[in-house]
Amino acid sequence: MPCQQERQRQERQRYIEKHSRDVDLFEGVSDPVEILKIMYSPRPYDPLIRYIPYPQSKEQIYVSLTAEEEDRLLLYAMERLALGDKDTCVKILLSLVCFRDKVITGHIPDLVTHGLFGLGILLKDASQQIRNELLHRVEHDKSNRNHLLLALAWIGDEQVTLRFREWRHTPPAWIEELYVPPESYTQEAGWELTAAGERRDLFYRISYAIQKQPKGDKPTGGRVSFEAGELDKAVLRQQGVKKQPVRILGTSPNRCPWCGRRLTTLLEFNLNHPSLQFLSLPGESFKVDTCISCGCYDVIYMDVDRDGEPSWSQHNKIPGCLPEPDGDDEAGENLPDHSCFGLAAEPRSCYHSAHWRLDATNSQVGGLPCWIQDAYYPQCPGCLQHMTFIAQLDWEDVEEYGEGMYYMFVCPDCRITATTYQQT
Repeated sequence: MPCQQERQRQERQRYIEKHSRDVDLFEGVSDPVEILKIMYSPRPYDPLIRYIPYPQSKEQIYVSLTAEEEDRLLLYAMERLALGDKDTCVKILLSLVCFRDKVITGHIPDLVTHGLFGLGILLKDASQQIRNELLHRVEHDKSNRNHLLLALAWIGDEQVTLRFREWRHTPPAWIEELYVPPESYTQEAGWELTAAGERRDLFYRISYAIQKQPKGDKPTGGRVSFEAGELDKAVLRQQGVKKQPVRILGTSPNRCPWCGRRLTTLLEFNLNHPSLQFLSLPGESFKVDTCISCGCYDVIYMDVDRDGEPSWSQHNKIPGCLPEPDGDDEAGENLPDHSCFGLAAEPRSCYHSAHWRLDATNSQVGGLPCWIQDAYYPQCPGCLQHMTFIAQLDWEDVEEYGEGMYYMFVCPDCRITATTYQQT
């Protein structure tokens, strides 16, 4: 009887609207550790209760913690683990390690005992004893070998590098059980073995978030506001800083040879700015262009001239899966005003957005990528080395209902950039 069911539904909805109430679980609570505990606590469903959200996100609270508060939260996470609540423990530890680069060496044995070595980033500061245990275990623990290799890649010290080098030259008996060679696991932790067998990092250990600016605010970079007074402006002129550190989402005059649409300048770097000195790129300006339509299907390379201007690289190979143009010639031409975005004033942990399970600000310059799928550092078509990650742009920040991540890479020696894209 659909009519009767609909009447019952409407009556129930009216009852809920009449009797529901707001509940603020955070009322009177100012301790950030206690606030986070409340956030992680399960809330029984009650249609008559509307929970008032806390005005700050978990990410915002974590980045403002003191060292003493970090220690208290770490102890609470381990208490939850002892009580069998692995999920809460992992969420807290990931947040501390990624947002704060917290060293949790003393608690890693408990993680291994509870079988949590699959979350490799949590083991990056493991002791020599734990490292040796994992190196021994990986040889015979078939069911956990994949996670063990990831954990070892995150530890990544001299002994681990040596073992990965040995596995490359003398493949182990269990290599047929893997989908990729053992040394490929190192890319998940942001490094690779060179041809000589040495460790080479594939990311910068300094990172700045790319943030949307509140209305009325102007983007800033480093520790200097671009709307500062005359004294600050004079300092900027002395330093050769004439514009914002990065310009986001510009429209290139060039068009994609594959689909005919205009290319998009994902990022333009002002290399004179103090915030971007860590990139060590030559010149004053450097642009990363791509086609935001075709770039979803394959790597797009750009050759960058001495003035930092990009051009379509002859190394690009049109993918066989590229769809036919749909007639939407304006794709990529009506993007948000670049002044809506700016570089954060202060650097953050290079691991801040390294794990997809965290609800974090993912758009960034530098730092470790937030891989939605497997780690993938393109090979430079010039020197055949894996390229260095330079930035990423979360499309959720760009468009309403946007999804996926654009990743940007550079080979400074060959002056070639590459862009890739991943989504769930």
